[in-house]
Amino acid sequence: MTKYENQIPTTAGMSIKSLTSILRDSMRRQVERRPLSNIPMEYVQPASTMDVSHSKVTWFGHSAFLLEMEGHRLLFDPMLGDRPSPVSWAGTKRFSKELPIQPDDFPTLDAIVISHDHYDHLDASSIRKLKSKTNRFIVPLGVRKRLVKWGVPADQITEHQWGDEFSFKGLTFACTPARHFSGRGLFDRNSTLWCSWVIGGEHTKVFFSGDSGYGPHFKEIGRKYGPFDLTLMECGQYDERWSNIHMMPEETVQAHLDVGGNLLFPIHWGAFTLAYHAWNDPAERVTRAARTLNVSVVIPVIGETVMLNDESYANQTWWRRNQE
Repeated sequence: MTKYENQIPTTAGMSIKSLTSILRDSMRRQVERRPLSNIPMEYVQPASTMDVSHSKVTWFGHSAFLLEMEGHRLLFDPMLGDRPSPVSWAGTKRFSKELPIQPDDFPTLDAIVISHDHYDHLDASSIRKLKSKTNRFIVPLGVRKRLVKWGVPADQITEHQWGDEFSFKGLTFACTPARHFSGRGLFDRNSTLWCSWVIGGEHTKVFFSGDSGYGPHFKEIGRKYGPFDLTLMECGQYDERWSNIHMMPEETVQAHLDVGGNLLFPIHWGAFTLAYHAWNDPAERVTRAARTLNVSVVIPVIGETVMLNDESYANQTWWRRNQE
């Protein structure tokens, strides 16, 4: 079986000492790991036609988002299920009782793009519902077999490794490194690749970090592909014990600067509890760090669309109201 590795030595923080402390933390209620009330949400009514003069992004919670860019619709890591779990009855449950949009209601998509095969990014039920919405899946090496199992035709899937550059419908893509791992069971760890993505158009360039610990790859990506109009960067489900594979919020801001980002959009939070920090801690810490480093950051309500050329967007700190 093929096994993939990170560019630099990376441990997941699963020593006996760490596992013991994780078990202890799982039995404590130290912080509000879920909102005390329903989080705000905007329902999405996708239009059948687009204003191609504007690029925009709509976030669905965690790392699922729709990028509408220069006349194209790209859906990333569409985990739209209730639980990021191999079974429907176990695991952490989504904060919101509803979604901004149901999978069946999506318009036609140019492509679905996947960063890696973990359950909180690649969801079988979501893929089965969305597979008729597109005829192109863009994934890292090894993920094709997952999609084929769920009924996606193999010839609609292209697999890519770090360093691959290709064109698709007038957009340019680059499959770039991340510092993470993969697998969906006890015996397939690192049998598929994990990655970040660069997406470039004639007027707009976007970077999606996937899941990643901080590392030198961000500066390498910035030197080769930056600057970026927008970065969608992992910021959530972190812990010092596994900081090699998930960035701390302050590192998220630094990684954004490393790649040459203009507007920072923190994701990988707001939907599920997968770590031991307060559910809204990512938003608090990333905005504080961004303010210190003079970085523009946008944190919309889930389902709200952000126009990439709208510099007047004002954050409403909606995540604070749900702790009162």
